[in-house]
Amino acid sequence: MTTKHARPAAPPRPAAAAATPSSIASGWLHTARFLTSAPELHFLPEIEVPEIAFVGRSNSGKSTCINILTQQKQLAFASRKPGRTQHINLFSLGKQGVTDAVLADLPGYGYAAVPRQDKIRWQQVMANYLVTRKNLSAIVLLCDPRRGLTDLDDILLDLIRPRVEEGLKFLIVLTKADKLNRSESEKALSIAKLQAGGGDVMLFSAPKRKGIDEVSQLLWQWVHSSDAASAKPLVPEEASEESAAVSIPVSD
Repeated sequence: MTTKHARPAAPPRPAAAAATPSSIASGWLHTARFLTSAPELHFLPEIEVPEIAFVGRSNSGKSTCINILTQQKQLAFASRKPGRTQHINLFSLGKQGVTDAVLADLPGYGYAAVPRQDKIRWQQVMANYLVTRKNLSAIVLLCDPRRGLTDLDDILLDLIRPRVEEGLKFLIVLTKADKLNRSESEKALSIAKLQAGGGDVMLFSAPKRKGIDEVSQLLWQWVHSSDAASAKPLVPEEASEESAAVSIPVSD
């Protein structure tokens, strides 16, 4: 008589890992997709959802930071010739194809090899954007801590201060933190916090994966907090004419 052997029971499937604030924010940023590109402010579409602008000097690591946060290698274009990227690029964010926020990548500023007329035009466009973009809800300023905030960065901070006082979120990201030792990092953080005027400051390093989770979670919180959902435009419509006089001085 042949004895039939029962098949061994299949091992239980591992329980799905619980979602963490970090994984939620990371998954949300990974949905980033190109929306549009514009050489001038009036070409940008009117958008109702919160917009987060990334700004900084050329070579500050802005494109790298955006690509690392969104886990996409070539979402933000990093030109081989710093300062040559002349457009405002918008990227939509949101799952299931529903846009709940927009990232704006602004042209880098302050690169000496760029013709003066191009500098004037780019900096005028950027200044007008920062002052008049109605759905702009947050600004991320990228800075190489080895250089610190420059005169052009200070001018930008002065430009956005009225909006920050009205509720605009603000973050200084100290990129390339892997180039600093511990004492240099602490010093850079202390100095930047004094200059941030109440905004947040974080160290960031792509090679060492430093600050990625912290920055990602902060961006997610900015957009998905109840305050962000109910925020009103910070700049009235009639302010657009006045903005024509706003300018960032050119640095040669």
